Amino acid sequence: MTEIPVECAIEGASCLIFRDAPAWEGRRTASVGRFRCDSATAGRDLLARAAADLAAESYEALIGPMDGDTWHSYRLVTESDGSPPFLMEPVSGAFDTEAFTAAGFTPLSSYVSTRTTLDAAIAPEAVSIAGVSVKGGVSVKAWDGSDAAGLVRQLYAMSAAAFRNNAFFKPLDEQGFLKLYEPVMPLVDPRFVLFARNEADALVGFLFGMPDRLEGATPRTVILKTYASAQRGVGHLLADHFHRSARAAGFTHAIHALMHVDNISLERSARHSGTVFRRYALLGRRLDA
Repeated sequence: MTEIPVECAIEGASCLIFRDAPAWEGRRTASVGRFRCDSATAGRDLLARAAADLAAESYEALIGPMDGDTWHSYRLVTESDGSPPFLMEPVSGAFDTEAFTAAGFTPLSSYVSTRTTLDAAIAPEAVSIAGVSVKGGVSVKAWDGSDAAGLVRQLYAMSAAAFRNNAFFKPLDEQGFLKLYEPVMPLVDPRFVLFARNEADALVGFLFGMPDRLEGATPRTVILKTYASAQRGVGHLLADHFHRSARAAGFTHAIHALMHVDNISLERSARHSGTVFRRYALLGRRLDA
């Protein structure tokens, strides 16, 4: 059964409390999502009230911002160059960081987004041949635009396998994943949804990217939202194909979105000349101390 979050509000601040959040270090954990505050003081007082109420219910930890799990919106923007948010990026209010800090929350996981020009991202040596990239028997092809539900099922199967060992991972059933991606599919450009298959036609990697529709009717930036691979070198191959396809389509810039600072994807982004322009954190507070 899908959890129904409960609103918590005081004058000048509100949030939703999710009581079935991923556990933090084995503790009984809730999360705070949909957070908003008109001042750091109001935000601090709201979080303090939520913490006290949850401690009285024998909860041992509170994390946030997180709308229940990492499949949904989570992370607080902690540092920015001031550029506008990109599509599907978490957005924080002006007082959010100060409110969480004043309420005793500290960072648990840190993330970044990087930006690069496509000219800088693409190495001189080509790995694309007639629209099909080949490396060690692995081929990369774009989605053909048909059977959107089937596409999402493929993304679900590989995402569930690739991310199950990530911190704060919580299983999501296929129906929930389909519902999550349903509103996104009209914004997807099939050229930037890539599948890598080996010689036996087994799926060994995928990449999910899209134009940054928040730039308007003619965006110049593409977003590398997510990719995963089950074979060494496939991630690099997918990213290279993505950048080349985007430049050929007339785009000029790429965003590598929401990478954990300890993930190899950040190192790969640097290989494509990605530079950090936004930082984020998932925060937590123990309630059993």
